[in-house]
Amino acid sequence: MPQAVAHVLFAIILLDLIRDYALKDRKKLPLHFIFIGGVAGLLPDADIPVYWLLKNVLGLQVEWFHRTLTHSILLPVTTLIITLVLLQLTKKKNFQLFFAVITFGFATHILLDGILTDYIPLFYPFSQAQYGLNLLRNLGWPSLVEGIDAIILLVWLWDLDRRHQLRDYM
Repeated sequence: MPQAVAHVLFAIILLDLIRDYALKDRKKLPLHFIFIGGVAGLLPDADIPVYWLLKNVLGLQVEWFHRTLTHSILLPVTTLIITLVLLQLTKKKNFQLFFAVITFGFATHILLDGILTDYIPLFYPFSQAQYGLNLLRNLGWPSLVEGIDAIILLVWLWDLDRRHQLRDYM
């Protein structure tokens, strides 16, 4: 599984690229929403501290806990439905954008875990079947997981420097 920093950076970088190349208008996707999307990229791993508390504080054996519900498509689909409902019910763009970037962050986390490492229970709790490419291990690069966050950060910083926008993030 990619490190926590990689999940945050991947969501932030993709949202930044969408803002700069697809939307071409920084006002449509302000920087604080990109930050929210980055935090949402980490949220599927929020079950790790919950697992730790259940096991070490309450003494409950919950070995099944991590990478179940939070790594299924249930969370991104739920936030996507909320986004679509808000599109119909409210004209407030901030609510719509908030749930849209959360959906995006959830989805990027699941995408990274499923493509790069391990297998994820995409349809949990409806199915225990696990899916994924486990690309890094299958290509013989399991140690790349440890440095993938640094690689992602360096590529992003290079791109920002190339576009002369590095000052936006300082």
